Amino acid sequence: MSYKVTKGDAPALERGADSEKSSFQTFEDLEVYKSAREFRKVMYGVTRRLPDFEKYDLVSQIRRAAISLTNNIAEGHGRFHYPDQIRFILHSRGSLEELVDDLNVCLDEKYLPSDEVAKLKEQARCALILINGYLRYLRSHSSSVRETDGEAPTTIDSLEDLPL
Repeated sequence: MSYKVTKGDAPALERGADSEKSSFQTFEDLEVYKSAREFRKVMYGVTRRLPDFEKYDLVSQIRRAAISLTNNIAEGHGRFHYPDQIRFILHSRGSLEELVDDLNVCLDEKYLPSDEVAKLKEQARCALILINGYLRYLRSHSSSVRETDGEAPTTIDSLEDLPL
């Protein structure tokens, strides 16, 4: 897949001047993946600094969410249908938001200084912008996403349409 988007729409997919000529792209080529991967590495670094008594609780939780962040981008990229890709990217975004909440725990428990937490949250926000841009791209190429719960299918065209 080769992605080309407008400058302000989704920089996560920008491939450069010869994007139209490029051949197959892997998930590792996506800017959204690169950003998420860097954030995952930073969050792993955070876990190495947390108290030992958090090893099986907060540390484990952060590592699972950080892995989920990048795994879902990779798995979604490997799906053939855009609706499947969208679902995985939404899971990735949820994992990112979970990591932001874990940073709040680190702040509340005074495991990390507030200025460091603010920098980490800013890095998370940058990753979120790329994820949202990638979602816009995928949605622009998908007619709709359908979810069913055993009843009639519901069309989901925006986040506001998602069931709570």
